[in-house]
Amino acid sequence: AAGGGGAMEASGKGAFVLGNLAEVVERVLGFLPTKALLRAACVCRLWRESARRILRARQRVAWVSALEPGPAESHALVRALARELEKVHVLPQTVLYIADAETFSGHEECHEQKKARKRNSKETAIALEKLLPKRCQVLGLVTPGIVVTPMGSSSNQPQEIEEGEAGFALLFPKIDGVKIHTFHFSKDLKNRVFDESKFAEAGLKNNPDLRVVLLFGYNSWKSGATRFLHQIVNPLNEKSIILAGGQVESFTSLTSENNNAQPGDACGVVGLAFSGPQIQSATVLLDQDVADERTAEAAMQRLKAANIPEHNTIGFMFACVGRGYRHYKTKRNMEADAFRKFFPNVPLFGFFGHGEIGCDRIVTGNFVLRECNDIKDDLLHGYTTVMTLIHLGSSK
Repeated sequence: AAGGGGAMEASGKGAFVLGNLAEVVERVLGFLPTKALLRAACVCRLWRESARRILRARQRVAWVSALEPGPAESHALVRALARELEKVHVLPQTVLYIADAETFSGHEECHEQKKARKRNSKETAIALEKLLPKRCQVLGLVTPGIVVTPMGSSSNQPQEIEEGEAGFALLFPKIDGVKIHTFHFSKDLKNRVFDESKFAEAGLKNNPDLRVVLLFGYNSWKSGATRFLHQIVNPLNEKSIILAGGQVESFTSLTSENNNAQPGDACGVVGLAFSGPQIQSATVLLDQDVADERTAEAAMQRLKAANIPEHNTIGFMFACVGRGYRHYKTKRNMEADAFRKFFPNVPLFGFFGHGEIGCDRIVTGNFVLRECNDIKDDLLHGYTTVMTLIHLGSSK
């Protein structure tokens, strides 16, 4: 009986500590992934305040990768996100997801049955959005191929997946001193001239803290699409801003505008803008002459010379569908391997698309990688790869 009393006394003390000592509560709750932490926050005021402090301190970008095809009903990225969101330690505020075009939209034929997978890209997009927090801004893209770093560690080997099912979701939490927002400009069929006041509304003009703009054109095969892309890119082509991206198959999610679907006949541009004085970024262009290991590594050496801090940094690779293993004479994963050699701890993400946006440029102050003689850089390319680093400041 005495033993039982001792156990009750001990559990009473434990309950007192967990109900009153904030440091202990915070230490214990700090081990929980975000979803479990949000559930724990409902217990009492102390736990709620502790959970808030823990979430505020979690400012590292997380990601979910999908590299293995599965059953035909749902895309691998939907399944991976449903499973992994239970484990992540961030509360996503902005999400960029990219999935492969063939299996996302259901065009791929299964060899055994020779019939298209019954998948609808709209349904897949809705399934992905439902898994994410309601107030989170989501940009979803569909592209012919995917570049992805497997989950678990920033130093995992990035994979260039040119065929087959794959995707990733980058989860950006609220980061002190960094503002990320989505934007969308679609071509007005009645009006040939783009109204540049829309840039200011989207935070792309009169914004001295703007550092990086990731731009993605869709329906690039439409007449007038290239001209429209020039109208967007040219005013943003400033030495103090990194511009990078490419032409995608389509965009499937843009929740911050409550605008999930573009009109079937429209073309346009969607993207993410990164603002904040602590952001540093650099980008290099691998042109058509970069066709072997030596020249690919020389380009990475240029990127390395930018001296961008590598902690709390993400790499992006936007490549032409004409590159990859065909371009490198059947050697697979050449560019992702070259990137990993020079940046052993930076995760790399991106896609193979229908045209690339970017040039050699650094933004850490106004320093640029090469002398540009004040001539505007040519930012639109084909058969190239754009490699970009974005450093989001020193994380806690």
